[in-house]
Amino acid sequence: MLLLIAEYLQQYHKGFAVFQYLTLRGILGILTALVMSLWLGPWMIRTLRSLQIGQSVRTDGPQSHLSKSGTPTMGGALILACIAISTLLWGDLSNRYVWIVLVTTLLFGAVGWVDDYRKVIEKDSRGLPGRWKYFWQSVFGLGAAITLYSMAELPAETALIFPFLKGVSLQLGIGFVVLTYFVIVGSSNAVNLTDGLDGLAILPTVLVGGALGVFAYLSGHVTFANYLFIPYIPGVGELIVFCGALVGAGLGFLWFNTYPAQVFMGDVGALALGAALGLVAVMVRQEIVLFIMGGVFVVETLSVVIQVASFKLRGKRVFRMAPIHHHFELQGWPEPRVIVRFWIVTVVLVLIGLATLKLR
Repeated sequence: MLLLIAEYLQQYHKGFAVFQYLTLRGILGILTALVMSLWLGPWMIRTLRSLQIGQSVRTDGPQSHLSKSGTPTMGGALILACIAISTLLWGDLSNRYVWIVLVTTLLFGAVGWVDDYRKVIEKDSRGLPGRWKYFWQSVFGLGAAITLYSMAELPAETALIFPFLKGVSLQLGIGFVVLTYFVIVGSSNAVNLTDGLDGLAILPTVLVGGALGVFAYLSGHVTFANYLFIPYIPGVGELIVFCGALVGAGLGFLWFNTYPAQVFMGDVGALALGAALGLVAVMVRQEIVLFIMGGVFVVETLSVVIQVASFKLRGKRVFRMAPIHHHFELQGWPEPRVIVRFWIVTVVLVLIGLATLKLR
């Protein structure tokens, strides 16, 4: 929106041309979302408390979590609002990638909102039944996948890129839709499973989202893309504004979500942010790199799969509790130790992911 205004004002003063630079708008996207989140956060927490929108805690989990019962939840709605407003303010609204990722993120957020609403407001412990949650995730995930496939103009837009290997790719054809669907839905659920401790999910989301913003900028710049041997995808650089907004909103939310949390994001935030990461990774053709950088999300998901499979097949549990962050708690690790160590692992994995830009 502001980009259009700046373009109009260029005829009166050339200084407004500075807003054409993606890097500047990316930074402004971060700052706008961060300031909005910090400004609106206290009001949001007071409102959620007054409405008695509090988190319910499992009695079979770590006993230290019982004190968290009643902590305001559904704070992810603030994250999404800040992302949307910042992106609309600083993004190029004629760019197809911006609209696809923004609409998809908000739709996944709507699924999470219904789930949270049923749990917290209607006091239905089941929330949105799993089959319906998965159905709507599938609908929106497939919708995004089909849209991207139908709008693809270059072979690189539907090819699977292998990191560490120069010029090696696999044309997927219609398989692109299948891969995209699993990346979006899988990433959405992975972040949701990780969101079990104060700040555990949001900082890795910020770190991975920021790294994907770097990939987006480089992939959308023909000179950098050719130099780094990554696919050049015209227009995808604009996603740096969305990723910047995600980083800013996430850091602002972490201010209130850090241990001991004043508010939780709920499914409305976790499902949406996970889908956003998956979709951006698809758009910049870095699904495998997402798997590396989001290793914490991957391990959390695998721990649940292994636990369920082991119990059904062998009648025994592999972990004391799944997802795996609860296992470490029951092993005696204090909650802050689990959180910070998972953050450190994510920093390392994100650096490895960024290193793939040159190690080819």
